[in-house]
Amino acid sequence: MTGTVGQVRADVEEASRWLAGRVVRTPVLRSPVIDELAGARVLLKAENLQNGGSYKMRGALRAVGRLAMAGHTGVIAQSTGNHAVAVALAARQHGLAATVVLPVDAASTKVDRARAAGARVVFAGTGVEERVAVANGLSDESGHPVVDAYDHPDVIAGQGTASLELIEDAERAGTPLDVLVVPVGGGGGVAGACLAAAGSGIEVYGVEPVGCDSLARSLAAGVRVPVAPAPTIADGLRPSCVGELPFAIVRNTLRGVVRVDDDEIAAAFRLILTELKVLAEPSGAAGLAGALRLPPDRDRQRTVGVVLTGGNVEESLVARLMAPRSADLAEEGTAV
Repeated sequence: MTGTVGQVRADVEEASRWLAGRVVRTPVLRSPVIDELAGARVLLKAENLQNGGSYKMRGALRAVGRLAMAGHTGVIAQSTGNHAVAVALAARQHGLAATVVLPVDAASTKVDRARAAGARVVFAGTGVEERVAVANGLSDESGHPVVDAYDHPDVIAGQGTASLELIEDAERAGTPLDVLVVPVGGGGGVAGACLAAAGSGIEVYGVEPVGCDSLARSLAAGVRVPVAPAPTIADGLRPSCVGELPFAIVRNTLRGVVRVDDDEIAAAFRLILTELKVLAEPSGAAGLAGALRLPPDRDRQRTVGVVLTGGNVEESLVARLMAPRSADLAEEGTAV
């Protein structure tokens, strides 16, 4: 793994071979209702069913495994939740100590999962800069390396294996992908998708919440552009800036970025739960929300692949998203 812009599909294929038997080869799901709404054949990769509840397990296991083979005895990670959980689980598998830095407002589901995996949990502010500073300080004190959530070549290649499996499964089913859609936080997953799709002719799109669109702004400007992340139910898609390595990979390969608002993400969340009968977190559902925004091809039915990146979501949020009208009425104090 080079860690440079020269990364290619072979990096993802190598990671896929290494991860075989170590991660779940998650199923590909489809719904006629979703197909009709999208005006396309939509294949959804259910990474919400992955070990640890998200596709972050792929990149974390690849990166931590290589560090363990290099002789490291511990690792440190920072994230809003899913990457931290994945690193904690990967460290436990390899017998390494893990310290994870989470925001003070992290979802309790993700905090509990990280602790259950044996990690030491440290809280630091609400912004990524605060978490990075604390993680780097802990690394300096302990000598344990930081496994970055997206600016890390092994993490990118590992995340890309979810897209590679989706591409392979679609080909085997006789419905090869025309389009691949991946939610964007720091950009590791969509960068991995671009590597997995290299040379295939598949158009790759990223999806960002409105107001959390560092990648879209960066592509328009030609340089990385930080943002002050807006509030969103997609808590895993709120980094203040796309990663340096992901941006270098996607800037000339990504077809585009779709911005979606919370109403669209919530609608996609409900579709996934009611039509596919699986639970995705809003950050994962954002991918479907973006796919539903893509204009249909009037000449043929395209096949659109979507990576449902995770399923770690608070019960209270599930209840709120599944009963939006009741919630709205309660907030407005509507009398019957």
